[in-house]
Order: sequence, then structure tokens, then C-alpha cells
Amino acid sequence: MSRVDASLQSASEQIARAQREKVLRPSIAGFFDEATNTVSYVVHDPATREAAIIDSVLDYEAASGRTSYGSADLIIEYSHSHNLKVNWLIETHAHADHISAAPYLQEKLGGKLAIGKEIIRVQDVFGKLFNAGTDFERDGSQFDHLFVDGETFSLGEIEGIVLHVPGHTPADMAFIIGDAAFVGDTIFMPDFGTARADFPGGDARQLFQSIRRLLSLPDETRLFLCHDYKAPGRDEYAWETTVKRQREGNVHVKDGVTEDEFVEMRTTRDAKLSMPKLIMPSVQVNIRGGRLPEPEDNGVSYIKIPVNAV
Repeated sequence: MSRVDASLQSASEQIARAQREKVLRPSIAGFFDEATNTVSYVVHDPATREAAIIDSVLDYEAASGRTSYGSADLIIEYSHSHNLKVNWLIETHAHADHISAAPYLQEKLGGKLAIGKEIIRVQDVFGKLFNAGTDFERDGSQFDHLFVDGETFSLGEIEGIVLHVPGHTPADMAFIIGDAAFVGDTIFMPDFGTARADFPGGDARQLFQSIRRLLSLPDETRLFLCHDYKAPGRDEYAWETTVKRQREGNVHVKDGVTEDEFVEMRTTRDAKLSMPKLIMPSVQVNIRGGRLPEPEDNGVSYIKIPVNAV
């Protein structure tokens, strides 16, 4: 059996066990940031109170360049009120639409900052784009831990398994914790479809394969998404669904859609999309683990905007 198949089988077995033994299901709180349409999660084991924070948001006002911590402080307040011990600060990938608040949360709550190992590829591409210089290490050392496909971890008594799901970016990872899968930007609610695949290192064919890998998990697997944009005709934001609902109704990648059909649709659609409005500050900071560039001699950090380079 290949390593990929072994990882998927292990995840499926874990989900089935968590469904049978309700005690192994994590408690999950979602925090929606409407300014960036991002959902951050606090996931914890009810028995031990060990927790992970996934895809946090630093508030950033683009016109003024000011940062603030309102979104992150809600997570801190929740963690304190539930007496949680934060073990992990997880990024599903280097986001292009919001800046991570992981360093701030780590300072307040502790935990290891982690991302997929392929962040090294992303750092190399964007380090060149932003002319980051020799002081910017392109080895993932800005993070405390680099996950690889099939790796396991735990939140107290609840098991976690990591699946590499590239296509949106080379570094996308899904985190299966108990019976829940945190899938980042690979897929959206069934009525909205799938993530774009036109960023550097993105690949629509790879994205299809990654999504189908996720949709091979048990039907009852709970899927928690990183974004929602309210599809036409829907009035409420939503970010939780299941494998079964995605397989039966995802408008881009439900059962019966072929890989070639998906690639043609995704490529055509992506060609019409504009870049995310915060891509320049977000990627530049997120490849540094959510840390701003080093202050210059006046004590101020600066975000670079490459002109006519993208």
C-alpha cells in the first residue's frame, strides 16, 4: 500500500472510531471574520482541555497600514473562559487574503506554530518576488514545526492526522482531528464550489486530486472550511458541511465531474478573477510565520509592493 493510501486509510479509521466513541469527538468553535471572509477555529479535547488554534486572523487596515488584535482577542477570551491549554497554532497554508495572528496568540497562549513542509517552496517563490534578501531564510525555520503527509499528532486523547492537499498552493494541508477535517482553502460550501488554483505553484489538476482524496473520507466526516462568501441565494454565512453533502452537491466537484471537466472549469474561472485585495501584505507576512518584516533603522516595519511584477 502506498504512503498516500495508508494516510487516507488511517484518517478514515480514526474518523470511524471517533463517530463510534463520542468521547473522541473534539469541541469546535468557529470565529468568522467578515472583513476577510475567514473562519478561524479553536479545537479542543473536552476531557483534557488541550487545544489547537487553526488559521487565526490579524486585523489589518490596508489604507493606513495599521494592525490590531480584535479578532485574535476573541480567541484568547474563549481560550481563557474554557480553561484551554493551547498546544498548536496551525496554518493550513500561507494565506493570501489575511494576515495570521499566530505570533500574537503564541505570546499570549503558548503552543507550537506549525504549517506544512512545502511552505519552503512557497517561501522560495515569494521570497524572490519580494526581494526578501539574505536575512530571510527559505527553510521553514520561522515555524516551530513542519508537518508532512500522514503525520500524526494529538490533542489530549483525540488523534490527529495530517493530509497533504496541494493545488490551491503547494503547501496546503488538511488536519483530521477526531471526526472533523479542517480543509483550509481546498473546497468551499457545496453551493459555492472550490478554491482558485492560479497562484504561483497552484495547479487545478492537483487540486481536483486533493479534493477527491478528501472526499474519499467517510461520508459522515465533518468538514470545516476556511472561508465563506455566501453563494447567490443564500443569506447566511456557513462553514461546516460533510463529505456526503460535498459529494452529492458541490457545484464544481460533486460525484460525476471528471478531472478534465474540473480543470477546464477552474482554469476558465480563475482567468477572470482579480487578485485578493490583501495578497501583498498577507503573503509577505505569512511566509514569515505571521511576523512583520524586521523594522528598519527608524524602528518601522515596511510592506513591499512589487510594481508590475505580477
